[in-house]
Amino acid sequence: MPTKWEKEAKDILKQPAPSSPPKLTSRRIGIHTSTAGGPETAAERAYRLGCNTFQMFSSSPRMWKPYQLSEIQCAEMKRLKETYGISPLVIHTSYLVNVASSTTEFLHKSIAAFRAEVERALALGAQYLVLHAGSYRGLSRQEGLERAAHAIAEATDRLDLAACGFKVLIENAAGAEYSLGSSFEQVAELVERLRSVLPVAACIDTCHTHVAGYDIVSPEGYEHTMKYLENTIGLKNIPIWHCNDAKAARASKLDRHQHIGEGTIGLEPFRRLLNDIRTSHAAFIAETPIDEPGDDQKNVNALKALVAP
Repeated sequence: MPTKWEKEAKDILKQPAPSSPPKLTSRRIGIHTSTAGGPETAAERAYRLGCNTFQMFSSSPRMWKPYQLSEIQCAEMKRLKETYGISPLVIHTSYLVNVASSTTEFLHKSIAAFRAEVERALALGAQYLVLHAGSYRGLSRQEGLERAAHAIAEATDRLDLAACGFKVLIENAAGAEYSLGSSFEQVAELVERLRSVLPVAACIDTCHTHVAGYDIVSPEGYEHTMKYLENTIGLKNIPIWHCNDAKAARASKLDRHQHIGEGTIGLEPFRRLLNDIRTSHAAFIAETPIDEPGDDQKNVNALKALVAP
């Protein structure tokens, strides 16, 4: 039985396309988009929501069995992206993948699944693949970093990623115990370890940053955090920002996304981020909840409204 928003998403695709392009801003703004009906439909949905970038899963995020893409689906995705001028396309890795796992069987499954994620992303013409580095439970943090770096290297062995401008992005975590990437330093270290192996950069999530304990709410805290990012990861190495408000308090380590402006972060930090000259090269993608039909449109519109004309 489809959910009410899945039904709405399918109904949207039955309607005629807009007669004129949606109004865009000077920033690349998008949202994580449903692939109901096939991955290629995500580009159509993104366009109809007024996005000029978007993120999607290339397979079920909670199943090991991979989705088998057809050449027709890949060609249609590339056609729609070109037709609508939507870029970059960002793929989010399955939640099951844990390249820092201390369990041999689970690690091997994660390596195989991550390689398949990369192959699907390349086939769809994606520019970025976002990865949560995972949990190092049972290992030291240093062992977790080393295991994750080796696993990613093994998963991408003999894949020519540099030739097509593709990058793997390491996302910062919300700070849960044993979660790799909970600090900017950990993200920076993993990125640095992987530079000689594959094209790599970072993805920073505003909710994760906030609940991990960094201050992005006060003007002084925002500036301090941005300088901290510059001194660790480097702002030029962050091509994607996940724009999510937070249901939980700062430093709570609880990863609960909220609608833009309705959580403990509020509107003003997003306004600063979107209009910051230091982030003008980046794309901004919401991963906000869909509690009611139309919530995806609401959050896209909220971000777009914050961009200075």
